[in-house]
Amino acid sequence: MLSVYSVPAAAHQYEFDIKRSRFLCLVQHADNRQSAEGFIRLQRQLHPQAAHVCWAYIAGPPNTTLMSMSDDGEPSGTAGRPMLKVLQHSGLGEIVVAVVRYYGGIKLGTGGLQRAYSDAVTGALNELPTRLQVPRTEVHIRIDYALEANVRHCLGQFDISEPQIHYHQQVEMHFAVADEQKEQCLRQLTDLCAGALEISIPANLS
Repeated sequence: MLSVYSVPAAAHQYEFDIKRSRFLCLVQHADNRQSAEGFIRLQRQLHPQAAHVCWAYIAGPPNTTLMSMSDDGEPSGTAGRPMLKVLQHSGLGEIVVAVVRYYGGIKLGTGGLQRAYSDAVTGALNELPTRLQVPRTEVHIRIDYALEANVRHCLGQFDISEPQIHYHQQVEMHFAVADEQKEQCLRQLTDLCAGALEISIPANLS
């Protein structure tokens, strides 16, 4: 799997008309099949009068096998496959697109449909805000109160998520560190605390 790749930073939509048919492309971040398919169901609910709601998604890194597509009643190979091909060549991951078509009464032909659905996704991706997705590992640590300031300073040197901090008999911190920095981060924390540190990494996230 790719270690760093771009994903949608926000939902986006793009639309245009061809021979009186209106094409509306909607894009959203989707890091698993459930979120991708939920987005597709929502678009069908929001556009009950549309002739077709075709879709494609890559529910993981760009080179994942978690991908799918649908022509939703358009001639086979004229919608879902061209849409997915654009996604595959974009280098983006964790992305779902739905192209809603309101039919205008003029047939576009096989080639015209392929171009229309490809252009819809291409147009949306050209305007899509993106962000880098960095694989991370969740880390939970427990320390004495006297070590909190030094530990905060140490964590500030690494690419981590905003720590969640809970104060009990000891200070508990939960954060996610970039995988490429995980070993160095944990080593520095251990050295800093001279062993007075409890570390746990959830097995399903490590």
